[in-house]
Amino acid sequence: MPSGADPQLWNWFTSVDFDRSGNCSSKELQQALVNGDWTPFDLDTVKLLMSLFDTDRSGTIGFNEFAGLWQYIKDWQNVFRHFDADRSGSVEGQELSNALRQFGYNLSPQLIQLLVAKYGFGQPGGFQVPGGSSSITFDRFIRACVVVKTLTEAFQKLDTDRDGWIQINYDQFMQTVLGLP
Repeated sequence: MPSGADPQLWNWFTSVDFDRSGNCSSKELQQALVNGDWTPFDLDTVKLLMSLFDTDRSGTIGFNEFAGLWQYIKDWQNVFRHFDADRSGSVEGQELSNALRQFGYNLSPQLIQLLVAKYGFGQPGGFQVPGGSSSITFDRFIRACVVVKTLTEAFQKLDTDRDGWIQINYDQFMQTVLGLP
């Protein structure tokens, strides 16, 4: 165990490191991360999280990277609980809109619907709640919020005069989109 490491977190890390390599792959991490309903995190969400915390770009995460990821997920759990107003274990469109607005992203109802369609019902990790509204699980909530943040930041880098409009060519567009996690 590294000096100064939380023993409980170290034990959890070593239990996730199934191949005993000292690092966790995305598949190993996926086995460890679960939603409130005990379903595993979506692999695409795990890969997104790994891209954020794999600071040495090894394709795996070591203990220190894992410790940062663990705290990040705990922080997101608190955010998720706050915005899951009906305590359903998922967020519906209005709850997602409220969360994003509080984060500073005032998305149109059409964009909220698109996010819910992409990350909610009809997709693994999403489901339909009674009454027919679509909702998003915890892992997909993290992913949707991180994607909105990342896309907004990429747009803002290109919007040099801050008027909400950009003009880019196809190559710039592709570089921007493909350069995102």
